Amino acid sequence: MGKSLIEVAQELNASDKKVHLIYAFNGTGKTRLSREFKQLIAPKTDSEEDVQSSELARKKILYYNAFTEDLFYWNNDLEHDVEPKLIIQPNAFTRWVLEEQGQDRNIATNFQRYTSDKLTPRFNEEYVIKDKDGKESKVPAYSEVTFSFERGNEARSENVKISKGEESNFIWSIFYSLLEQVISVLNVAELDERETDQFNQLEYIFIDDPVSSLDEGHLIQLAVDLAQLIKSNASGLKFIVTTHSPLFYNVLHNELNSDDKAKAYKKKIFEKYRLGKQEDGSYQLVIQTSDSPFSYHLYLMSELEKAINTGRLHKYHFNFIRNILEKTSTFLGYEKWGDLLPKTDDGRPNPYEARVINISSHSKHAGEEVTGLTEDDKRVLGYLVRQLNETYRFKSIVS
Repeated sequence: MGKSLIEVAQELNASDKKVHLIYAFNGTGKTRLSREFKQLIAPKTDSEEDVQSSELARKKILYYNAFTEDLFYWNNDLEHDVEPKLIIQPNAFTRWVLEEQGQDRNIATNFQRYTSDKLTPRFNEEYVIKDKDGKESKVPAYSEVTFSFERGNEARSENVKISKGEESNFIWSIFYSLLEQVISVLNVAELDERETDQFNQLEYIFIDDPVSSLDEGHLIQLAVDLAQLIKSNASGLKFIVTTHSPLFYNVLHNELNSDDKAKAYKKKIFEKYRLGKQEDGSYQLVIQTSDSPFSYHLYLMSELEKAINTGRLHKYHFNFIRNILEKTSTFLGYEKWGDLLPKTDDGRPNPYEARVINISSHSKHAGEEVTGLTEDDKRVLGYLVRQLNETYRFKSIVS
């Protein structure tokens, strides 16, 4: 039976596990879940304002999601096009980690680990500006970031605008540096021996997809770093990590299970889930009981089988089968995924089936993805799934 996102949030909150790892397709509702969970744990009152630094001490949950990135925006200097700056909106988190803790060096180090050691962020010091009427105003320290790129031979490109992926990595590096400090503080058991009381109320860390635009190498590095940091947590702090990336999910899964602690102990502290959205708009949070890593292609095949059995087929299901064909052809050493399609009498792949997959998996408009299929399209999709299962004997995981 399906649940609302509020009920999913309540289920996670009721769990006694310290770490929750959740896989879900993009667009399922991971970011909305983080907001519902935050509202459940710490409802915001009308008197609360994010700009109040004292709010950090009242926080029961810290979260990283798409809304975290909204705290940062570009001033592109459109008039002169020479000084693009990343502006930081006033907020308790960056003020604490930058101004009070001086973590700018650690942030730069973490950022370069996931991008390039030649790309360097620099936070501003306080300075004064004048408007066109000559009125002066102060620009606070740590409210702007510029980036330079080292080109060798002591040459440096100043004030470069970084890519959207690099920007996401930079924002994650700020959050990660804060998280390192949080765990270090909370690992001190005695309250009066902690260097700060700012995190004494903290109960949860909610992390939603910090891997936007990362290449595989840096994605793996980020997952390993995060897993090691989570395992270093000796306090009662709980983690919820959601992702749409099978690779990120699997690396976290393996790393969180890679220590020497007993299997029974790990089962007490670590739970894996799959979040799915039902046809009626409700949600299902399914516990993954297998100790094996998440098999993305098997999950896609199970979703196809369920859609065929219920008759609820949409255009996006052709994306699923194309994805399965691409991964299987790569594994088996074929140059083209079309080589895996059923053959005609002359031994060649059926061009009609390849064309249907191509057309249906590359819709020009997002709205087309959820439209129903014709009976012919449903017949083709069902036939291809049966043929793939019969030929390559995929293990069924339909629940």
